[in-house]
Amino acid sequence: MTPDPRPPGRDAEERATVPLAKEPGPPERDVPDGGRDGGHRAHRPWSARRVPAALVAAVILVAAVAALADVIAVRAGRPAAAWRRHLTDALATRPVDDVWMLTGAAVAAAVGAWLIVLALTPGLRRWLPLSRPAGCPRLRASLDRDGAAALLRDAATRVPGVGAARVRVRRHRVRARVDVRFRDPRQVKEDLVAALDEECDRLALARPPRVAVRVRRRTD
Repeated sequence: MTPDPRPPGRDAEERATVPLAKEPGPPERDVPDGGRDGGHRAHRPWSARRVPAALVAAVILVAAVAALADVIAVRAGRPAAAWRRHLTDALATRPVDDVWMLTGAAVAAAVGAWLIVLALTPGLRRWLPLSRPAGCPRLRASLDRDGAAALLRDAATRVPGVGAARVRVRRHRVRARVDVRFRDPRQVKEDLVAALDEECDRLALARPPRVAVRVRRRTD
């Protein structure tokens, strides 16, 4: 009689093991356009700031090269440059409340504030962020304001009674001015609001703007 190679208690474990059935999850619900981000807030893309960065780098480079060349000349036994002697004397002799001192401080403060604003703000204000799918948190897309305005203008001109439409898209509001050729202007306005709201939903903007419509009767 050969002993069972399996460890004791294995039969009990096998008998106790039963297949587990996956519990049914909650039914899927349709997610509205405003909830596509899946908890991730969409932001505007950040601007590269190439022009300000190039200007600041050029100014720093010129100042550093000039100062380094003058220091090397002084170390070689030559006198300091006239601009450096003049700047040193002016900083040492002019009072703090001097007009040129105050002007220079104001310019430096304005440039510093401008650089801080550029560093802390994304820029690219003409681009509107789009909603991101819940399963793709890293996906980012934006829509140009002019493109969004063209799509909304096309949607407005398809409304019966509209002769011409002008649409301007801002970050939080869409302004539409429409000329009505026929039909009741109040009914045209209601249809316009509904059409523009539907088109805004199709654009899938991360922050759906408010729609403001102004209509006027044109008979000429």
